[in-house]
Amino acid sequence: MLILVTGATGKVGRRFIAGLLDDPRFSKARIRALCHNRLYEATDRVDVFQGSIADRDVVAKALDDVTHVVHLATCKETPEDIMDVTVKGLFWLLEEFRTSVTARQFILIGGDAGVGHFHYRHDGPITENARHCAYPGSYALSKVLEEVMLEQFGIQYGLNGCCLRAPWIMEKDDFKYSLSFGDDVFGGPDWKTLVPEDAARRYAAMGTVPLLLDADGRPLKRNFVHVDDLVSAILAAIDNPRAERQLFNICMDRPVDYAEVAAYLLRTRNLGSVDIPSRFHSNWMDNSKAKYLLDWQPNYDLEMLINSAWQYERSKEEPRIVWYPG
Repeated sequence: MLILVTGATGKVGRRFIAGLLDDPRFSKARIRALCHNRLYEATDRVDVFQGSIADRDVVAKALDDVTHVVHLATCKETPEDIMDVTVKGLFWLLEEFRTSVTARQFILIGGDAGVGHFHYRHDGPITENARHCAYPGSYALSKVLEEVMLEQFGIQYGLNGCCLRAPWIMEKDDFKYSLSFGDDVFGGPDWKTLVPEDAARRYAAMGTVPLLLDADGRPLKRNFVHVDDLVSAILAAIDNPRAERQLFNICMDRPVDYAEVAAYLLRTRNLGSVDIPSRFHSNWMDNSKAKYLLDWQPNYDLEMLINSAWQYERSKEEPRIVWYPG
């Protein structure tokens, strides 16, 4: 087993490689880390290949003797790169993979941006049958195109593909900083822009958290997944016959309710909250299919997500760095 991992130096790539190498089920598996800007450290079981997936020759060489692909590389809101890297790059990967004599399985990590995230109202839980509906911007469009391309290669050529659709992926102290009113906010919304400037400074100093309200004025429910749970799902899908040409929602059992977050932080850490109205919509990703077919189960619930983020101590050698816009 030789697994090509794109996006190998990202939060999912690093955790996946470490998890696979530690798993006795894959004791004979080797990794080929395809890196673009940042490099992974080579070992006796990990070789490193540098280049861009937008280059067909790079992809062809990287796929030599590969049995499995775990495709993580993507772009965020970078219109000048996203079609070349995310769309054309996936096309070259699939084209080379489908003609390879060693190829066995292609696993794509998709995103809930492909079904609109919290930008659109859904009448019920979001299952794998929900229609694609990209929200404005290049990133969401690319996630739709990725899922459709993989599905069509399965129809056209019988390619053994599997898509694991994840919402916002958390690790370390990500969730804590996703609720910051300061300049150190992780992701969006950018809370400090939604309140007066002096209030934002006060909230940041006091550790006040936003209680996001949906378009109906109720506490918003938003989907998350911890990177460890996503990695366990990837490992569960590898060479699983029930994963062939399937799409799975990989997320927490329940979406994060901002009112529950505020109540828990007040009770356990004496942190206040402030209501933030929005035009967004609550939604609920349904992970039942992954539980049933992959025999997978997320470990993280709301309390574990909060506690792990607030208890994480980041060393000076590990600064928070955002590698991409959006």
